[in-house]
Amino acid sequence: MIPGSFTYHRPASVKDALGILAEHGDEARVIAGGHSLVPMMKLRMAALDHLVDLQGISELRGISVSGGTVRIGAMVTQAELLASADLKAAAPILHEAAEQIADPQVRYMGTVGGNIANGDPGNDMPGLMQCLDATYELEGPSGKRDVNAREFYEAAYMTAREDDEILVAARFDAPKGGYAYVKQKRKIGDYATAAAAVQIVKDGGVCKSASIAMTNLADTPIFAEAAGVALVGTAVDVAAVKAAVAAMQEAIEPVSDNRGPIDFKRHVAGAILAHAIARAWARA
Repeated sequence: MIPGSFTYHRPASVKDALGILAEHGDEARVIAGGHSLVPMMKLRMAALDHLVDLQGISELRGISVSGGTVRIGAMVTQAELLASADLKAAAPILHEAAEQIADPQVRYMGTVGGNIANGDPGNDMPGLMQCLDATYELEGPSGKRDVNAREFYEAAYMTAREDDEILVAARFDAPKGGYAYVKQKRKIGDYATAAAAVQIVKDGGVCKSASIAMTNLADTPIFAEAAGVALVGTAVDVAAVKAAVAAMQEAIEPVSDNRGPIDFKRHVAGAILAHAIARAWARA
């Protein structure tokens, strides 16, 4: 199928884009990489009169690593994440995750901002950003505001971003210690059946801090705070990992679908998390 008719806009600045959104209200939608919106338009599941393409806005691009803070513009692509040596050195978990997102064709067009702003529980970046305790920078007609990634996701495809706002960047402190992003999927290019993002700081053979987030196991990405707490103060032995997995199981709410029944998803989630913890601990 093909989309219904619409007016195409390609603004050159965030200010211009916001002006178009303000002028057309609910009839306008922004598009970043387009991997979610375009298929919905083709299936006539999304109908809109005005499409606002953010590709021409240079201020939404760029990766900055300065003073221990990482800032990634919303229109940075997954391929650009992989190409950035500075980002790989500062936050290697993002490089590891980007390698597992879809395929090269998608990674050359798919953007960080589109991935995190869409609210799709199957996307990889939202859980990663929760693991990294990232802050999202939003800009709207009332000015700029920040929203923590762990507070941004409200339900499937529903976020704290207002319809007249644009997500312009994500920023976070460069993580320390060991890391892992482990993802199980049915085939290349598919969403995860389950994925785990883990950051661990080790001190004297003991876990000093741990951050854990899970993907595609509920209506939103899950920051499994209790799972991280279960590792703190331990040598991340078998008992500690089992406790972390048990805490994670309390946090997730998988549903049965074409990726498997609930019990299978819970089993995969436990195996994925245990593997991710072991990898992060070995790197810490």
